[in-house]
Amino acid sequence: MFKWQGRIDNEDGLEGLRWHQKVDEHAYKESGNLTSVNNSDKRATIDNTVTLVGFESDLGVAFNKGRTGAAAGPNAIRQALSNLPWHWPNTPFTDLGNVTAVDNLAQAQTQYADAISYALKQHTGFTIGLGGGHEIAWGSYQGLFNTKPENARIGIINFDAHFDLRKPVLNTSSGTPFRQVYDHCQLHNTPFYYACLGVSKAANTAALFNFANVSNTRYLTDMALNDESLCMQRIDELLSPMLKDIDALYVTVCLDAFSAAQAPGVSAPSALGISPTLVINTLHFLAQHQSTYGYQWRLCDVAEMNPYYDIDSRTAKLAARLIFEAVDAVSLRN
Repeated sequence: MFKWQGRIDNEDGLEGLRWHQKVDEHAYKESGNLTSVNNSDKRATIDNTVTLVGFESDLGVAFNKGRTGAAAGPNAIRQALSNLPWHWPNTPFTDLGNVTAVDNLAQAQTQYADAISYALKQHTGFTIGLGGGHEIAWGSYQGLFNTKPENARIGIINFDAHFDLRKPVLNTSSGTPFRQVYDHCQLHNTPFYYACLGVSKAANTAALFNFANVSNTRYLTDMALNDESLCMQRIDELLSPMLKDIDALYVTVCLDAFSAAQAPGVSAPSALGISPTLVINTLHFLAQHQSTYGYQWRLCDVAEMNPYYDIDSRTAKLAARLIFEAVDAVSLRN
């Protein structure tokens, strides 16, 4: 069980609070490991809350032939969040703990999905998943889907060097979540709204690009997003038609979207990557356009945090900054 702790600046009063001082530890200790989340909990919902849910898993990474260690990612991200300043005085912050995948990935994903559904129903603010391998994405999607009418149009934006559209063969994995979402959409006769930003031509086979095209996946490569003068215009042009069509948005950030210099602690390091500033600007773009296009963004996760390969906590600090910016972007201050 993670213990939130860090610097305390008593001389600054309430304006000096940091994440470790703001967190509702009672909720965390009460929940423990969320393998037994009760989605029928009748307690009153808590407005405007930031909620964390961890997914301690690298089973999907192992099935995808990657280097393991991401199961320790959620608590590494928490540690990096602990000392960040809390700028939203009227916004509650709750940590619901971790779901742990021991030997059954599908079962753990269902348990994590239940925890996400619980968080979205119980707390009307913003829910953040902490990974863990990118197999977290299938659980996050299920958790959001289970809180919506069956015909709801859910859009996914994935910052990633990989499409993660692999066809499951023997096992699902960290490389299959959005193929699973595609199959789920086919089963339910709903459109597949998926955009991948930062995908690397050097990290995806021709077969994956072909399936991306067949499935109407929207994407921009890492090369297309390294032209600073045009990248936000390209993102706007790519995403706006999708954002106008959807009811709910789920954003997932795979830390291998960034270069190995910025994010060494991942399962599959990238040689090139995209700019963290670009991702942050896009998060703010997505938050600002909710009212314009009529969708709701209440779920985000960060995946592939592997502390065993991190250097000077660079990757964990980057993950924490992205989460900080996502919270700031959705304007939870009131």
